[in-house]
Amino acid sequence: MSDRIYSHRDLIVYQKSFAAGKRIFELSRSFPREEMYSLTDQVRRSSRSVSANIAEAWRKRRYERHFCSTLNIAEAEAAETQVWLEYAAAHGYLDQKTAKQANDFYDEILRMIVSMIASPEKWCVGREDKERGRQGVKEQGTPYVFAEAPEIDQSDLISLSPALRVSLSEKRETSDA
Repeated sequence: MSDRIYSHRDLIVYQKSFAAGKRIFELSRSFPREEMYSLTDQVRRSSRSVSANIAEAWRKRRYERHFCSTLNIAEAEAAETQVWLEYAAAHGYLDQKTAKQANDFYDEILRMIVSMIASPEKWCVGREDKERGRQGVKEQGTPYVFAEAPEIDQSDLISLSPALRVSLSEKRETSDA
């Protein structure tokens, strides 16, 4: 599945995180009123922040460090969302099945983000100029050609190496031992 990526909206990880943020909003509508300014607000903010930071990272892909740094923020926000979901389930605001499905979906998003961080060279642009020793941006006479969007095989994100397939719950069990 090799497609041109013209915008962050074309990224599978963005689409999944956006859908997850929408689902979290729907789930949190049923939280008690007294949680409006704490749990409800926090889970909504962190879930929306995941896709927002992925979009921001995509726009920073000229600079590997900025790209990875912003993806690290997206990763942290996804993990934070999982914590708020665990609190919601612990207080009975979400049933265990729904909470598990949401956490599993965020595990998938986290794996995709970590995969992008682990190999930024697949996602970043401008690397050839850096390797040739050219610096800066030269815009004079540069045509803006839409067809020059990077071609990226996003299936790499979905079919991750075995080391990245470990769920967060399995990691906790092994680190507690």
